[in-house]
Amino acid sequence: MDIDLRFEPVTPERWTDFERLLGPRGGFCDCWCVALRLPHAVRTKMRPDERKEHIKNRIAASPPPGILAYADGQPVAWVQVGPRHDVAQFNSPRTVSRPLEEGDVLDPSIWAVSCFFLSPPLRGIGLSHRLLQGAIDHARQNGARYLEGCPIDHSRQSKSVTLCIGSTAIFDAAGFEPVARRKDGRPVMRLDLRQRGSEPHQLQ
Repeated sequence: MDIDLRFEPVTPERWTDFERLLGPRGGFCDCWCVALRLPHAVRTKMRPDERKEHIKNRIAASPPPGILAYADGQPVAWVQVGPRHDVAQFNSPRTVSRPLEEGDVLDPSIWAVSCFFLSPPLRGIGLSHRLLQGAIDHARQNGARYLEGCPIDHSRQSKSVTLCIGSTAIFDAAGFEPVARRKDGRPVMRLDLRQRGSEPHQLQ
């Protein structure tokens, strides 16, 4: 399916678009994309409206914590992408996504793409590759040296909630290289944004 996508940083002015995209359930299971921002013990005690308020306040604080994809003027996807330090739980020493070096957390030029959300009608048609490329372009344009992710190797169904993490296949196709593997099926992958050749591989 040929869909023209336009990417924009999620700013306070675009809050209503973000809210409309995630819908009444806040994306997956009332998450409101705070799963990697708050400790599990804190997040699970919050009401959905409190999670929503948390991400709204984060968007209002700037810089943008990610990008929205638009098709025909409507928000159709969201990618959480920004400096590693902005997603605290992505850096927890107990997680498979923890940084290679302790200092990477404080390095503003080391970014992470940590969450994808697509409008249900557009899932399963290959748009995740384009969302990741949008994240790559955004990171590069904002001075990042490296972009990292911690995708999942396999998922039994295309609409699985686990795909909010992103699949290893799309990261591999975009030129990311595995740099650590703390758990089977969950590699840490990195793209050097200083290399202009970091473009998507040709898909077979």
